[in-house]
Amino acid sequence: MVTIAVLIATMPLTAARKKKAPAPAPAFSYYLLTLSWAPDFCAQAGNNSNPAECGTGRKTGFVVHGLWPQGDSGRGPENCGGSPVAQNIVQIMLNYIPTASLIQHEWTTHGTCSGLSAADYFAAVRKARDSVTIPAEFKAPAQVLNLSPAAIEQAFAAANPSFPKTAFRTSCTGGTLQEARVCFGKDLSPRACTSSAGECSMAAMKVLPVR
Repeated sequence: MVTIAVLIATMPLTAARKKKAPAPAPAFSYYLLTLSWAPDFCAQAGNNSNPAECGTGRKTGFVVHGLWPQGDSGRGPENCGGSPVAQNIVQIMLNYIPTASLIQHEWTTHGTCSGLSAADYFAAVRKARDSVTIPAEFKAPAQVLNLSPAAIEQAFAAANPSFPKTAFRTSCTGGTLQEARVCFGKDLSPRACTSSAGECSMAAMKVLPVR
């Protein structure tokens, strides 16, 4: 009887010592690095309040919008839960993503579904962005350019010869360039995009000049 009582008494303690297994990361196929064209964003009503991105004389072109887990045939998982991003990480990421609110949004919406910690996810964002060379014609255009989506993607492919030519996509809004998109494997090696990366369907679009 004593032995049974001891076992019963210790069972809750033993159970309490067991760690809950972490939930598996949602399934996704690849990462989509989205680079927002700041002149387009800043030209939209109500979006020019951030001087770091939209201030006159800043000459800001492409900025990181996010690194999104994607499915091969559709959008990837979103909003997988997690704590806010620590301020020391936010300060580092302001060199890549223009506002603290967007950093927090991208982590909440996309980063939490990567299976990575916030520190590792944003390290992946930096690694992906640093691996991409922006074509010279998009570094500081002083006048409007009229280009087809294919021409923009070909310019990125030429500036990044180690990437597959099909690793680049564009998005547009209102007839202007909105984003350049770059596809990466889960190991952050460049890879071909699939239909889920999207594509501007216009024959040509305007690329607004930097401010």
